[in-house]
Formats: sequence, structure tokens, C-alpha cells
Amino acid sequence: MLLPDNIHPKYSIYYNGAFVLQALQQQPMQNLLELYQNVKQKKNMTFPIFILCLDWLFLLNVAVLSDSGDVELCF
Repeated sequence: MLLPDNIHPKYSIYYNGAFVLQALQQQPMQNLLELYQNVKQKKNMTFPIFILCLDWLFLLNVAVLSDSGDVELCF
């Protein structure tokens, strides 16, 4: 759930997605695992939560998967 009303906001995809977005802003094109490692340095999140955050960013057209398989920030 993006904005849950029954759990602490720091466990939401909305909140955790900000850390993924921040890592993409620092380096706009990254390998999936490299991106996860960069995010994990700032926020300790599980890989499934990371993937849900990426899904959310893909749905918003903030990030895309390039032809080479890298995650790329859309401008």
C-alpha cells in the first residue's frame, strides 16, 4: 500500500520510493543490483520492498528499464 493508514509511514512504498529516487538522482543510470546496493547504504530495505518501489516509479514514468537492462531516471 502506498499510503497506509494502519502502519507507520516509514514502512510505506511511498516513503521508501523516495530513497530509490534519491539514488537515481545521484546517478541517473544504474544496474539493478548496483542501485539496490546504493539504496541499501542509506536505507536498510529488503529486496522485495525495493522492487515494489521500482514498480511504483515505473508506473509513474519516473524511471524506465533501458534496452541494456539498466534502471534509468526519466527527465
